[in-house]
Amino acid sequence: MANTSSRTLRLLSLLQTHRHWPGPDLADRLGVSPRTLRRDVDRLRELGYPVQASRGVDGGYQLAAGAALPPLVVDDDEAVALAVGMQAATQGSVAGIEESAVRALTKVVQVMPPRLRRRVDALRAVTVPLEWGTRAAPVVDPAVLIGVAQACRDTERLEFTYAAPGRDPMGRHVEPHRLVPLGRRWYLVAYDLHRHDWRSFRLDRLADPRTTGARFRTRDLPGADAAAFVRAGLETAQPARFAVEALVHAPADRVRERLGRWAEIEEVDATSCVLRMTTDTLDWPAMGLGSVGAEFEVRSPPELADLLRDWGERFGRAAGRT
Repeated sequence: MANTSSRTLRLLSLLQTHRHWPGPDLADRLGVSPRTLRRDVDRLRELGYPVQASRGVDGGYQLAAGAALPPLVVDDDEAVALAVGMQAATQGSVAGIEESAVRALTKVVQVMPPRLRRRVDALRAVTVPLEWGTRAAPVVDPAVLIGVAQACRDTERLEFTYAAPGRDPMGRHVEPHRLVPLGRRWYLVAYDLHRHDWRSFRLDRLADPRTTGARFRTRDLPGADAAAFVRAGLETAQPARFAVEALVHAPADRVRERLGRWAEIEEVDATSCVLRMTTDTLDWPAMGLGSVGAEFEVRSPPELADLLRDWGERFGRAAGRT
């Protein structure tokens, strides 16, 4: 059994992963008796962590928002800075950390007192995001993102209003499964209780999420994973105009690290790989292939080769005039 200090940290970590833990389950996870668990909970309370206990058949423990942040963690200004920074990260300001940012943001907000939440909201309201490129990414309300993430974490049924393209907003009732960041957008994969089937929902089209208090047993998702389910739905709903394939003379891991979120990378040998991507516009594949910093050969479509040739001539003229 772990020593008291490490066990206390483990207890705190578990309390942050679920809204409510039944007492027997929590004691079993820690490998301790219910009496020892109660002592460890008291120790967390002494350190300033607001752990609530409930009795009865559904009795257990949960970490609640307190009058102040737990001591020896961060001060008020640091907490506000963390929350605002993580909200920016959820919008894809740094590729690859969106999901981690949501998990961290959910934990911080869970124990943040109302006075600090108001400061975070006020700072976000007067901050204007800078968009790069010609097409702005849809903005997701952090409150929506946090609420949906918590419902997924707690396996709690969720109701919200959803505005599908060309349709009036409608109320939906779902069992939330996973959040998926894809192509600078966020998607909720959930089981729709009205349509009795799996669906994906864009979070920028979702409003007023609210939990019902009803818990559910997780269903088996069709497909390999939630990200694959979203991709398949997008390809079926809106077939892409172009199927891009290129041979890249660089290791697959290097290309995958750079472009793996948007493309399928297949290793050929230690020094080359094949990139495949479906897209409505060829600008992004051209920029993505150029950003790898390696030689490549376009296999399809011919329009991409034409675009690269045109760009190359214009870039060459621009360099000659400099």
